[in-house]
Amino acid sequence: MTRRKKKLKKLGKISILLIGIGFLFYFGLYIYAKYATKLVIDSANEFYIYDTHNNLVEGLSDTWVSLEEISPFVIDATIAIEDKKFYKHSGFDYLRILKSLYINIKNKKNLQGASTISQQLSKNLFLTFDKTWERKIKEAWLTIQLESQYSKDEILEAYLNTINYGGIYGIENASKYYFHKNAKDLTLAEATILVGIPKSPSHYSPLVNEEKAKERQQIVLESMVKEKMITEEDKISAQECELTYYGTMAENELKTLMYYQDAVMSELKSIEEIPTTFLETGGLKIYTYLDLNAQTILEKAMDDNIRNENIQLASIMMDPNNGHIIALTGGRNYSVSQFNRAINAKRQVGSTMKPFLYYAALENGFTESTTFTSEKTTFVFSENKTYSPANYNNKYGEKAISMAAALAYSDNIYAVKTHLFLGEKTLVDMANRLGISSELQAVPSLALGSGEISLYDMVQAYATFANLGFRVEGKLISKVEDMDGNILYENKDSKEPTLNSSLTFILNEAMTSTYNYNFIDYNYPSCYDITSSLTHKYAIKTGTTDSDHLIFGYNADIVIGIWSGYDDSSPSTLDNGTDLRRMWRDMAENYLKGKDNNWYSIPENVVGTLVNPITGKMATKGDKKATMFYYIKGTEPSYKQDSLEDLIPTIKSE
Repeated sequence: MTRRKKKLKKLGKISILLIGIGFLFYFGLYIYAKYATKLVIDSANEFYIYDTHNNLVEGLSDTWVSLEEISPFVIDATIAIEDKKFYKHSGFDYLRILKSLYINIKNKKNLQGASTISQQLSKNLFLTFDKTWERKIKEAWLTIQLESQYSKDEILEAYLNTINYGGIYGIENASKYYFHKNAKDLTLAEATILVGIPKSPSHYSPLVNEEKAKERQQIVLESMVKEKMITEEDKISAQECELTYYGTMAENELKTLMYYQDAVMSELKSIEEIPTTFLETGGLKIYTYLDLNAQTILEKAMDDNIRNENIQLASIMMDPNNGHIIALTGGRNYSVSQFNRAINAKRQVGSTMKPFLYYAALENGFTESTTFTSEKTTFVFSENKTYSPANYNNKYGEKAISMAAALAYSDNIYAVKTHLFLGEKTLVDMANRLGISSELQAVPSLALGSGEISLYDMVQAYATFANLGFRVEGKLISKVEDMDGNILYENKDSKEPTLNSSLTFILNEAMTSTYNYNFIDYNYPSCYDITSSLTHKYAIKTGTTDSDHLIFGYNADIVIGIWSGYDDSSPSTLDNGTDLRRMWRDMAENYLKGKDNNWYSIPENVVGTLVNPITGKMATKGDKKATMFYYIKGTEPSYKQDSLEDLIPTIKSE
């Protein structure tokens, strides 16, 4: 025998030995898993959501059903499209894995997956979906445990009760949401529509795009024909069947409620006390601050006032005293779009940034009466760089106006002059103090809201003003228990002193100028169109960009923030801004209906003085527009008024 043959023979023996060791290790894992502590999966992904009154919220809680309570069409369709060899493999389809690897490598992109139903169930048992190697190893081990400890029917039952059908988890919930019926009563046509959704919920939900949903249904039906589960005639009949979709739970018709649930689940994942998998909790009871009356008011105000059917919207109602979020929507209709714009979108905030700037100005010696000239202005910087902002409606006073008037009109020239006078970093630091997490650039345009910030962060920041300078953290969850009633987490309300309460009171008073008729002059206050219908006192600020409209308003009882715009940042029109103001009015007024006008008491070191609201100078006898401005004692105006105009370097007026 030649040396080469001996070497090959030796390699062959080593290979056989290694393969044998591999098989022993592989089967050993399954044997070890079989006798390890048994996983409890009959409550996997089970959760119940309660409102602020500790009542179970219909439509937001998980419903587990047995395999016998699920339509056979759902079971067959799921196996046909997701895992044809489900009843034959031991958790992993190795040939399918190799095939998908080959296709993905050949096309240099991830075109095909190879996860079995058992693998997908193991993923569903986790609260988060990070893609680390540690996580993948845990999922693989869970898959082996599932296959060793449970029958295929039990695994399939758990899978169907935990899978995501477009933001709706579990087949029973999905059946009620889309078709107002139980899972056992689904027809072939209905079942194959639902089974097609998990592949890509944002694309294949019939409520989002029925055409794509039907295309996906056809693929599911063809797979069933191929597996001889149905006939060709059955397929054609299902394809031609006209279906009615609802997009709400029969028990609760609110079409925005699921956005609140998504925000709750997002917060849940950030709580360190909560285990990473449902297996460690046996399911969860989640107690929230949801006020169904407030959520109903929010949705009705939206439906009554937002005339543009194509525009999107997000809004949050918060109790500023503790940060409790009592109502939230991340879009117009959850069944159409599951993207939660209230917590996940960052947009330019326009002039709603200005109250942050003007509070910083008050800290630096400004008063409500401090004046700058409202006129077209070009700001010249080093290296002859220029910046020429314009007022939104191209109206200028061509005269000195007070800070309160600048707030009323949302005067951009005044804001930029203030920004440059204070130094551009001042506003960045102010936003950070208020909890704004965005990385903001210290540039002249920041005063006009060029930074991108989430609605959630903005509402938290405004809550600091509403809470007279005490910062609170927005919270949706009050308490979390396991299924045995053991408390896993309980929120402890806290307030962090952040701003001077007297200066905050002065800013709050100044922000009532946005709907005060006394400020009608060369321009109109930005919210004058809703003045006559307000029965409570509020601080309000609107903001506008080319593609966005925003409004934030508050008093001691409530802070409400709303954004509207298009997801692709298409231009927005003035009518959309009008609708938003009226929606805000209805939300605030209907929520506070029958409640006392809860405004703020004047601090001891603050004094009120009647002034002309435009000039900021002390009112003269017979001034019909005389308005009460507030000042730290000793800073109230005299009959001699100075301007800060000359203190700003390098300003060139056109």
